Amino acid sequence: MTGETTVPAAVRIHGRSAQRQEVRALLDGLRTHSGQLVVTGEPGLGRTTLLHWAARSFRSGPVLHLGPDRAGTARVTAGELLDTLRAAAGEAPLLVCVDDAHLWDAPARTALGRAAEHLASTGRVGVLLSVAGHRAVDPEYAHLPVVRLDPLTPPQADALLDDVTGGAADPAVREQLLAEAEGNPALLLALVRRLSPAELRGHRPPPRPLADAATLAEVAGEALTGLSPDAHDLLLTVAAAVRASDGPDVDAGLVADAVRHLRQASAPLPDAVRRPRQASAPPTAPFPGPLPALLALADDRLRFHGPLVRRTVHATAAPDRRRAAHRALADVLEAGGRRLPALLHRSWSLTGSSPAPPLADRLAAVAADGTVPVSSRLRATVYARAAELTADGPARAERYTAAAEQALLAGRPDRARPLLAAARGCAAPAGVRGRAELVRGLTELRDGPVGDAHQSLLLAASLLAEDAPGDAATAALAAADAAWAAGDLPACLATLAPGPQAKTTAARGADARCPTEHVAGAVRDHRVGMRALLEGRLDRAVVPLGQVVERARTEERPQGLLRSASAALLLGDVDAARRAGARALAAARQLGADALVPQALEYLAYAELRAGRHPQARTHAEEGLRTALRAGQRNTAAHHRAVLALAASIEEEPDVVARHVTAALTTARRHGLAQAATLAEWAAARADLGRGRPFDAADRLGLLVLPGPGRGHFAVWRLAVPCFVEAAVLAGRHEETRAVLTDFAGWAAFGADPQAAAQLARCHALLAPPDRTDDLYRRALARHDEAGGDFERARTALLYGKWLRRRRRPREARGRLGTALAGFDRCGAGVWAAQARGELRALGAAPHDGGAGALSRLTPQQLRIARQVAEGATNREVALTLAVSTRTVDYHLRKVFAALGVRSRLELARVVEHAGRAGRGEKTGAQP
Repeated sequence: MTGETTVPAAVRIHGRSAQRQEVRALLDGLRTHSGQLVVTGEPGLGRTTLLHWAARSFRSGPVLHLGPDRAGTARVTAGELLDTLRAAAGEAPLLVCVDDAHLWDAPARTALGRAAEHLASTGRVGVLLSVAGHRAVDPEYAHLPVVRLDPLTPPQADALLDDVTGGAADPAVREQLLAEAEGNPALLLALVRRLSPAELRGHRPPPRPLADAATLAEVAGEALTGLSPDAHDLLLTVAAAVRASDGPDVDAGLVADAVRHLRQASAPLPDAVRRPRQASAPPTAPFPGPLPALLALADDRLRFHGPLVRRTVHATAAPDRRRAAHRALADVLEAGGRRLPALLHRSWSLTGSSPAPPLADRLAAVAADGTVPVSSRLRATVYARAAELTADGPARAERYTAAAEQALLAGRPDRARPLLAAARGCAAPAGVRGRAELVRGLTELRDGPVGDAHQSLLLAASLLAEDAPGDAATAALAAADAAWAAGDLPACLATLAPGPQAKTTAARGADARCPTEHVAGAVRDHRVGMRALLEGRLDRAVVPLGQVVERARTEERPQGLLRSASAALLLGDVDAARRAGARALAAARQLGADALVPQALEYLAYAELRAGRHPQARTHAEEGLRTALRAGQRNTAAHHRAVLALAASIEEEPDVVARHVTAALTTARRHGLAQAATLAEWAAARADLGRGRPFDAADRLGLLVLPGPGRGHFAVWRLAVPCFVEAAVLAGRHEETRAVLTDFAGWAAFGADPQAAAQLARCHALLAPPDRTDDLYRRALARHDEAGGDFERARTALLYGKWLRRRRRPREARGRLGTALAGFDRCGAGVWAAQARGELRALGAAPHDGGAGALSRLTPQQLRIARQVAEGATNREVALTLAVSTRTVDYHLRKVFAALGVRSRLELARVVEHAGRAGRGEKTGAQP
């Protein structure tokens, strides 16, 4: 006996903040009215856990748990059930929790659904149902509001694994566990329990397959009970077909033909599958027939409602029947000329695990054929299956490596790592080992310590230098990217040092679309230009980097377009960076290169940020964060969080800034991301500066920009100098600005930042004697007009207006402050707009747009809260009226104050009253 790992009985809930917020809203609303909510999700995603959390969290009254009591519940009518709930509630709110409500029989479901729909007459009763997400929602509950549980993201699953193992899992074992669990928390816990402590720590190899039939059945097997043999055959065929599909669904006609082959037409199929294109119904209509509830049919495509049940169907089927299903699919696909999926199914129909070299060679050849239109994910599956059937060690290693390359391109680093581990166990030539190190380094660059990535990529470059110099140059440039992310300037320069010329090499697989010499030339130009830039020789950097940017005009591959976007950002050409980034994003999506989508969005977000277009930067970064988390790229996610923090720092959202800064710094510190850390710290400091806290801002920024070992990233800290100068001047620390301003003047002369010249003039104006200040502010504004960008120009106008007011020049100050306010409003800089309004009020001038238009900037919820507060309601009274928590009211009220530029409830009442008069005047045609 090897024993098993003991998993703690209770662990904290991971990754369910949005769902808990919706449940919390239901519970808070029970103070004033009834409500209902359906929680749905596949087996193992935590429906029961969420209901238990709700029951423990409810403190306002009793909690009633109902179950499928087949002895009597089915005979209760909706009216009788409502009477029961009314009696149970009494005078206090009542929470009713119904777990697995889909297991109730039809009359009971009808009574429960109708009762939930008519809760208004029962007082204050909340009904919280959980129903299975691996099947269609029962019609009795379809009218109720639904909250869906999705699989955990990679970081959330990683945190859960740490929680239950205390961080004891070996890194390689961790990757296997996370990959096999696919974000399902119950399956992850079951897999951990299956391992012995020695296996968990990597001292002994784990069992294979890790997620075996018994483990999957433990989590999702209950969903397969009570199925007929016909239904089992249909489910198995769909599950088998999806394994060789580019998506979660498959053609219903293919399944129908395969099942006929499987059962030799001995039994009729369900009508929904047997007649997918009936003349009496349009192609998109649901077809009649006893289709198993575990399946959904739409547009002649069949799919499971959830991936775990699909895996369980395939794994728990009898081996002979499973092989027969694959053989039937192979026969149908071969007859239709679909070579790649037919070969894959044929390989899965083999008996035993012995090598099959001829079939392995055919699989590898079709996977390497770039003309076959399949996704990187499916190509990785084909390469991996070819490796499993290969006897020769070097060939086996090469095929596992090719599979890892495709898995990484598909945005599945969790799949790439085990494939690399398999390749490492085989003897392989230097070129194959170099490709494996390149994949490993790129994986770590996006989701691991960048110092480790740098070393792996350098090793890859040395291993590839002789046989594939073009790939070696790519690896070296990626190593420079790793050193850049780490803020290691000497390592970056050393990596970019001149190397041997890249020679043309044979392209492989899907990469055969682009001439290698063209790629090698772009990489070489990028390295030369990047090194010249870091050495401060702009004259030598412009030409090679400009050539990389120019190549974007004819480039079609997302990798080349990303290089062009990066080169444009280095040169400060934000418009070219936006164009190349947008094209890279479109190309990556079109090719299914999911791993490159977060990086394209990162470059787009940086370009918008450098151009001062914060709302657009925020939009790209929000999407980039979602795609990075889905692709398991925590480092890329940290960069997106830093951009989101910078975008939010100009708005009145300190909580949002703090959340993104904390998340970005957590990853940055663990993985050595100096660039992301500097951006995040800058965002926190800029938020302090915008909220009128210059001492805090100067303290934070001083650590980033002042000379010393703790100075921020070599390519980023200068961007924060204007904020530091402003904060230091306001904090009375003028002397500290001298040294950094000298450096910043050199940066402005460099020309890589279009805003730097105007910012330098503004900094000089802040430090200049009164007789020179006017001219410097005007010069700064003129430079802003040349460079563009509302936010930076508005900041200069605000500082100029403040200076003019203190010099007792109110008329000029009013004009500058009004211009600043308009600029801040245009770019959504609410916290800075509040400063401008405060200065205007100090002049005795009413800020513009203080009438009915001022309220138009509020969201509907903010407007409701503002009007009730203006009428004298307390926050608690507003919360009860709107059925929200007082914390929600507090949050929205802060946003209202910032948007309207008011500081008290009395000022808010005046603004709302004035807006009402203005609105009535507009309707009646009255003039002020």
